[in-house]
Amino acid sequence: MENLAHKDTFLDRIGLPSHLIWGYIGVLIFMMGDGLELAWISPYLVEEGLSVQQAAFLTTAYGVTIAIGAWFSGVLVEAIGPRRTMLLGVFMYVLGHSLFVGLAIPAFDYSLMIPTYAIRGFGYPLFAYAFLVWITYRTPQHQLGKAVGWFWFVFTGGLSVLGAYYSSWSIQMFGHIPTLWSALIWVFIGAFLAIVVNRDKFELEKKSDHSSKLKELLNGVMIVKREPKVGIAGIVRIVNQAAQYAFPLFLPIYLASQGVSTTVWLNIWGTIFISNIAFNLIFGFVGDKFGWRNTVTWFGAVGCGVFTIMLFYMPQIFTGSIFVVGLIGMLWGACLAGFVPLSALTPSLVGDGDKGAAMSILNLGAGLCVFVGPALVALFYGLVNTQGMMWILGGLYFGAAILTRFLEVPTANEKDYVEEDSHSVV
Repeated sequence: MENLAHKDTFLDRIGLPSHLIWGYIGVLIFMMGDGLELAWISPYLVEEGLSVQQAAFLTTAYGVTIAIGAWFSGVLVEAIGPRRTMLLGVFMYVLGHSLFVGLAIPAFDYSLMIPTYAIRGFGYPLFAYAFLVWITYRTPQHQLGKAVGWFWFVFTGGLSVLGAYYSSWSIQMFGHIPTLWSALIWVFIGAFLAIVVNRDKFELEKKSDHSSKLKELLNGVMIVKREPKVGIAGIVRIVNQAAQYAFPLFLPIYLASQGVSTTVWLNIWGTIFISNIAFNLIFGFVGDKFGWRNTVTWFGAVGCGVFTIMLFYMPQIFTGSIFVVGLIGMLWGACLAGFVPLSALTPSLVGDGDKGAAMSILNLGAGLCVFVGPALVALFYGLVNTQGMMWILGGLYFGAAILTRFLEVPTANEKDYVEEDSHSVV
């Protein structure tokens, strides 16, 4: 499939593909509905009678299906197309959410909560990540870094910002259960905009039989053997957000000992992701100018490594300084967005026929980081405490910087894009 010619519209000039604008708006609204409970569902269920361990296992089951859905998203786009893949995500979300809110919670049946919440987890990866694959196919190469930056801007803005703000208002006005039901309204609006109102055409190669579609699914695994660089990109993607899921388990405890209360830390944590969504956009532009590989290496991996370690030492030097901790946290959140060009770099490592499979591996990495971060804490925190954990996480980022240097875009895929090596620092 060939990319569209660049259009000289305002949206295109700011890096937002004008032919996909309704898809971006749809993802923003869908993710707002999908993520509105993430910040409060576990404490709510614990207050209602679950143990902390039960709530944690419920979230883990949800994370398993997120990872599976993330992997299937890319290959399903190539097998059945993006619209059908996104519709499948909507169906899985609505099914799981309706059963979870309508049956499992009212009966407070934990054995029913697990599978219904897990089914719900297939929803957003199949919906949002399928649209990300759509973007990689239908965006000119020179615009791709900015285009994926805009994707992560609307994705994170809906999931981590709008959903949280809406919930804080809705819970006060209507209560927890009505707020959960209202998620369906936002999901349907987002899906309608992204799938129906979005009129961009995505033409698939003809798949003559079911074996061809099965081959596409297997391609999502075999791509790593044929193109080892794609596997490396998947590892870098896991490292990208591993600390994001590790920090909340131990960092607030450490900061409390340094004079930063947990309540203050939660406000800092929210500020970190306001910084993150802003820089998701900025690094999309930077990546197209400085080079995708260089941006991921120096701003993403090295930057996150440095500020991860500083988050341990600086609170000791400036004890109780909210400003210092907040500033370092915001810089870490900004550098976390430095990995955004990985979504443009990875599909450019392979030919057009393998882009979906390559994105499946990258999306799988996005799902697996939900496990890797907490797993590292479970394995090592008892042995090395906070200082050791921060060095382990920082070391992973530095290792990711080294791995990223192997992600060199083939010359054949560099049409309309400034050759990475012309900007190479290493």
